[in-house]
Amino acid sequence: MAGRAGTDGFLLATRVLITGVSGFVGAAVARACAARGWVVRGLIRASSQRTNVADFPGDLAEGDMRDAAAVERALSGCDALLHVAADYRLWARNPQSIVDNNRLGAEAVCAAALRAGTQRIVYTSSVATIAPMADGRPAGEDRPLAPEHAIGAYKRGKVIAERLVERCVAERGLPAVIVNPSTPIGPRDVKPTPTGRIIVAAAAGRMPAFVETGLNLVHVDDVAEGHCLALEKGEVGRRYILGGTDVPLSEYLAEIARQVGRKPPTVKLPVGPLRPLAAVAEAWGKLTGREPMLTGDALKMARHHMYFSSERAERELGYTHRDWREGVADALSWFRAEGMVK
Repeated sequence: MAGRAGTDGFLLATRVLITGVSGFVGAAVARACAARGWVVRGLIRASSQRTNVADFPGDLAEGDMRDAAAVERALSGCDALLHVAADYRLWARNPQSIVDNNRLGAEAVCAAALRAGTQRIVYTSSVATIAPMADGRPAGEDRPLAPEHAIGAYKRGKVIAERLVERCVAERGLPAVIVNPSTPIGPRDVKPTPTGRIIVAAAAGRMPAFVETGLNLVHVDDVAEGHCLALEKGEVGRRYILGGTDVPLSEYLAEIARQVGRKPPTVKLPVGPLRPLAAVAEAWGKLTGREPMLTGDALKMARHHMYFSSERAERELGYTHRDWREGVADALSWFRAEGMVK
């Protein structure tokens, strides 16, 4: 199979398997890979929503990321694997299911790639595996979290999965590069993600107040481009933050309000008094099965400014990102087209 040599001698992929292609980031990664001229195959569960694969730029294989045999079958004929799929829920009636799904997915994909002799893997982790700085400065890849210090099931599951991948690299020779996206925003956020729900709620005027926290916001298409760069240029076993701009939550909400012609929220709430509301919301969620808008874990995370530096990816991969406001505009445009924002 023809290809072109990368900077470290890796034969750049002509055929790639991407997991999680029905999701927000996975769909963007598939489009970025196809734009490079690579032949794209997507792994998708039979039960997955099909909105993001209606115009999929390649062929689809059905299978679950936790099923190593299904992943190995889908890898047939592929040079490289981008494992983007994840259980991205910040709340569940059974929180352990989030941890287990992300761990089992990483285990299965690593096992399948090793058996298939896959030349290169990009594993999509998250900045959830990195400890934020106590003083609010941007954190880098040199601050890995331990599972016991991760807040919430999603973060704990991603930490456990990332450590598993690192062990496979060190002990079994898995040719994997790890990328850590920050907080993507933009089009095709089908579920939507927790950050997308903020955009939808704020655009509808349902977020009249805010807590003092901050996020690192990045356009989802820049994250997707970062995956391709990691496949082409990333060092095996190395982690790369794929982020954008550090933005206070108040500024994020104000920009959404500005773009939809609403007044921005001006009421800043302390975290402490919100805890009883979070407890009530979570209890109601357990009764109804609907994810609460406010949780205890979210309030714990709000005490930190989730600010991160992409300097390593910029220096070593040539990664760049656009203005975060473009991500807001593209997200709003897509949500309007889908009838989720009036």
